[in-house]
Amino acid sequence: MTERLTDPRLLELLVAPVTQNPLRYDAGAQELVDDKGGLAFPIRDGIPIMLVEEARSLDS
Repeated sequence: MTERLTDPRLLELLVAPVTQNPLRYDAGAQELVDDKGGLAFPIRDGIPIMLVEEARSLDS
């Protein structure tokens, strides 16, 4: 199944939950990326999962 962010305007409103940094949308990986905070939050079925427990570390 191809997943995509349902409303691109949502990206303008969302910030990283821990750092409050702006997020970058990575369409290929279907993630919202906090480059400064080092975390990538998955998007599943068009819904951003903004839980730190679900985030992928960019260090790996």
